Amino acid sequence: MRLLERARKEWFMVGIVVAIGAAKLEPSVGVNGGPLKPEITVAYIAVATIFFNSGLSLKTESADSRLHATPCVFCRDFNQGSWWK
Repeated sequence: MRLLERARKEWFMVGIVVAIGAAKLEPSVGVNGGPLKPEITVAYIAVATIFFNSGLSLKTESADSRLHATPCVFCRDFNQGSWWK
């Protein structure tokens, strides 16, 4: 029971070990042009996932203040831009 508790606590490391073992046993899955299409998944999906996770970790107070500032800056730039016409 102690080993199962430890595996649940260290689930990320267990997942990494399983992924490395699977890659060692069947490397053709991750090769360029293979079923995972790493030229697409790494370039776009993985990067988007990283930025999405980073956005989820932001505090809501800082996100609210940025959302409030964006329309104000837009209105200021729009109004000043129309002065010159």
